[in-house]
Amino acid sequence: MRVLGIDCGADRTGYGIIDSDGRAHRLIEAGVISSRGEEPWERRLLTLARGLRQVIATHHPETAAVEEVFVAANAQAALRLAQVRGAALLTLAEAGLPVGEYSPLEVKTSVTGYGRAEKRQVQRMVGSLLGLDRVPESEDASDALAVAICHATRLPVEVRP
Repeated sequence: MRVLGIDCGADRTGYGIIDSDGRAHRLIEAGVISSRGEEPWERRLLTLARGLRQVIATHHPETAAVEEVFVAANAQAALRLAQVRGAALLTLAEAGLPVGEYSPLEVKTSVTGYGRAEKRQVQRMVGSLLGLDRVPESEDASDALAVAICHATRLPVEVRP
């Protein structure tokens, strides 16, 4: 099954595409959709939506997953992150993709076995689970791959290929 994982961020949203049977995972592509900070906020959300549409059109995922909003440092940051998630969820819904949502604790536990794992630990485990020679350079892309792996391992058996 082809899975799209998304790690939302106000400036950089990571995405990761994997093929998985729920036990073995293979990297298809990972990257970051960035927006320019000087652009109006609505244009930045549009950049995100267009980028996700391109990823979906190129790789044809069968399902997707997004990390849930965590408690941000301040209300403004939490609101911005929620708006980014909303744009991502709308784009996924437009594509007709079933979507899973997972807390950062669930994602880290699924990938590392420890819900309070550091970013570097997540990167190393993502690299290991995908059989990569080196860890993904971008933390955003690595986190998105972790979300995809979490989703692939949690899908009910009857949904898997």
